[in-house]
Amino acid sequence: MKVNLKKFFQACNPAKTLMVGNIEDQKYYIDFSVVRGGEIIQEMAQTISLLSPEPTCQLFTGHIGCGKSTELLRLQAELQRQGFHVVYFESSQDLDMADVDVSDILLAITRQVSASLEAAEIRIKPGYFNKLLTESIDFLKTPIELGAEAELSFGIGKLTAKTKESPQLRSQLRQYLEPRTENLLEVINKDILGLANKELQRRGKEGLVVIIDNLDRVDERCKESGRTQAEYLFVDRGEQLSKLNCHLVYTLPLVLMFSNDYLSLKNRLGGGKSTKILPMVPVKFRDGSDCTEGMVLLRQMILARAFPDLSTEQRLEFITEIFDIPETLDRLCRISGGHVRNLLGLMFSCIQKSMKLPITQECVESVIREERSELIRAINEQEWQLLSQVACSKKVDSEQGYQTLLRSLFVFEYRDNKDGVWFDVNPMLAEAAEI
Repeated sequence: MKVNLKKFFQACNPAKTLMVGNIEDQKYYIDFSVVRGGEIIQEMAQTISLLSPEPTCQLFTGHIGCGKSTELLRLQAELQRQGFHVVYFESSQDLDMADVDVSDILLAITRQVSASLEAAEIRIKPGYFNKLLTESIDFLKTPIELGAEAELSFGIGKLTAKTKESPQLRSQLRQYLEPRTENLLEVINKDILGLANKELQRRGKEGLVVIIDNLDRVDERCKESGRTQAEYLFVDRGEQLSKLNCHLVYTLPLVLMFSNDYLSLKNRLGGGKSTKILPMVPVKFRDGSDCTEGMVLLRQMILARAFPDLSTEQRLEFITEIFDIPETLDRLCRISGGHVRNLLGLMFSCIQKSMKLPITQECVESVIREERSELIRAINEQEWQLLSQVACSKKVDSEQGYQTLLRSLFVFEYRDNKDGVWFDVNPMLAEAAEI
C-alpha cells in the first residue's frame, strides 16, 4: 500500500496536538494507559462526576511533550459526553509564562469561561465585576476602549492583552489587584461562576469544568523571595487558586513532585488529593528487559500515522513501506525512551532528511547522532555524574541537580504494574561515551 508522504509528514509533526474530538485525529490516537500504570483520565473524570456538584481541584503533571494536552482533550470530550460544560484552554495564550501571578491566572480563567459561555449563548451581566474591571483600567491610566455593549470576555481580553505585552502595565495591574485577591475571588465566584452554574443547571448540564493547560511551562526563575515561580504560585498561593466555584484541573511542573513542599501543594491546591502523573511509555523494564507491550504500542503510534484507516494487524504488514526493515522502526522507538513527542520528532527529522520512503537504518542513525550532539552540548560535568548515578540506581531525589535533569528531559520517569515508579537516563544520552 502506497503511503501519502505529504500527509504522513504532516501527521508526524511533533508540534501538532491531537484533537480527539476530530474524527481524523482519533485514527492517530493510541491508548497507552495499559503500560503507563493506569487509566488516569478516567480516574479524573470519575472524581468530578462523583463529587459534583461540590467543586473539585485536581492536579496533573508529566514531562513536557509526554502527551498531557492530548489526554486533557480526552478528558474534555469524556466530561462533555457526561453532560458537563467544559472550558479547556492553553494558559500560554493569555499569560507571559516568564512572569505569572495569581491575579493573572484568575483573570485568564474568567476570560476563557466568559468566552465559552457566550459561545453557548449564555450571557452574564456581572455587576460588581464590571465595576472592578473599569476601576482596574482607570488605575492603569492607559486608553483601553471597551465599548458600551462589549461582551465580558472582550473587556477582560483587552485588559490582559495590554498587560501581557507590557511588563510595566502588568506590574501596575498587580499592584491594584493583589491586595484585593480575596475580593476578586469572591466577585468571580458570585458574579460569574455562580450565575453560570445556575444557568447551566437550568439547561440540564451537570456543572462547569475548567481545564487550564500549559501552566507546567511557567518559567523556573526565582522571585525576590527566593522561591521559584512554580513554588510561589502553586504552593504559597495554591489555596487561592483552588477557591473558584467550579471543577478545576491545573497542569503543574513535574519538578514540584520532588519539592520538600509537595505535601503543602497537595493539601493547599489539591485539597488532599494526589497529583496525577503521566509518565513515559516504557520501552524496557527496570531490569533492562524489553517491555513488549510498550514497544507494540509505540510501533502503532508511527504506523497509524501512515495507515490511519487500517487495523493494527494490517498495518504491521506494511512496515517495509515506511522502513527498510522492521528493526529500523524498533530502533526509533527504543531511542525515544517512550517520549511520544520525541518519537514523532525523530520520525519527522528522518522524513525531512530522506524526503522519500522507506527510511533506512543509515538515515535513522544520522538523525540520532545529530539529536545526541545537541543534547550533549547542554550537559556539564556534575550533571554527567548525576546521570551515571541515575543509570545505576534508577532513582532521583529532591536535590536541585536532579530536578534540572528532569526539566531538561535528560532523565525520564516511568510507572508500570511490574516495577512501580522508577527513572532512567534518556536513551539518547545513555549511549554517549560519557556514560
